[in-house]
Amino acid sequence: MAASDVQDVQLTSQISVELVASSNAHDAFVASAARVSTAGQMAEDIDRPVEGLIRALMRDRHGSPFEHNSFSFRVQMPLCVATEHLRHRIGWSYNGESGRFKAFDPTFYIPPSERGLTQVGKAMSYDIQPGSYLQRAHVTGSLTRLAREAFREYEELLANGVAREVARMVLPVNLMTTYWTTCNARSLMAFLSLRTEDPAAAYPSKPMWEIQQVAAGYEDALQTLMPITHAAFCEFGRVAP
Repeated sequence: MAASDVQDVQLTSQISVELVASSNAHDAFVASAARVSTAGQMAEDIDRPVEGLIRALMRDRHGSPFEHNSFSFRVQMPLCVATEHLRHRIGWSYNGESGRFKAFDPTFYIPPSERGLTQVGKAMSYDIQPGSYLQRAHVTGSLTRLAREAFREYEELLANGVAREVARMVLPVNLMTTYWTTCNARSLMAFLSLRTEDPAAAYPSKPMWEIQQVAAGYEDALQTLMPITHAAFCEFGRVAP
C-alpha cells in the first residue's frame, strides 16, 4: 500500500452516550410491580402516590421491582473503557462493533485537559493528579504517533490479505469503538454505585475518569425518566437496592 493510500487518523477526546430506547422506565411502573405482592394481581394504580413506596423499597433494599424496565444505550468509548464496562454482567446485554466483520475506523482517543495523568499512592489507594504541561504534551504526542503507526500497519496487513481478526491485533487500546448495551434500573444503579465518584456515597468509589463519563450519561437518563427512583438512590447513599 502506498503511503498516500493510508488514511490519516482522527483524534477525539469525546466519549458519547445516547439513550436509543427505553421501556416501562418510569416510577409508577416500579410501584405497580411492588404492589402486586400484596394486591395479588396487576393493580390499576397509575395515579396513586409512588414516592413513599419507592423510598421504602430503596431504603430496605427490595430491588426486584426496579428490574421491570429497560434502558438501551449507544456508547462510543475507547477499547480500554469497554473492557472495564464488560465486567458488569448481571442485568446487562451487549453488542459491540466487530473487528472481525468490518474494518475499524481510524479514530483514537486522546485524554482531554481536565483528565488527570499522574498516580499518587499505591494500588487500590491512590489519587490521580493533573500532571505537568510536559507530561501532557508527552502523552498526547505518544498516543498520536503510535495511533498513526498502528493504523498504518493495520491497513497494510489488510491490503496484503491478512484477516481482519488477525490484523486488529496491532491496534492500541485507545481505539474508539461503539457498543449497544441494555440494562434495567437496578443494574444501572449498581453500575452508578461503582462507576461514579460522589463524596456522599455510602461506599465511596474512585473509578477511571473515562468510565465516569459513561456513567454520567447513564445517570442523566435515569434521573430524567425515573426522577423519584434516582432521588431515592441518592438519598440512601447511592447503594443499588
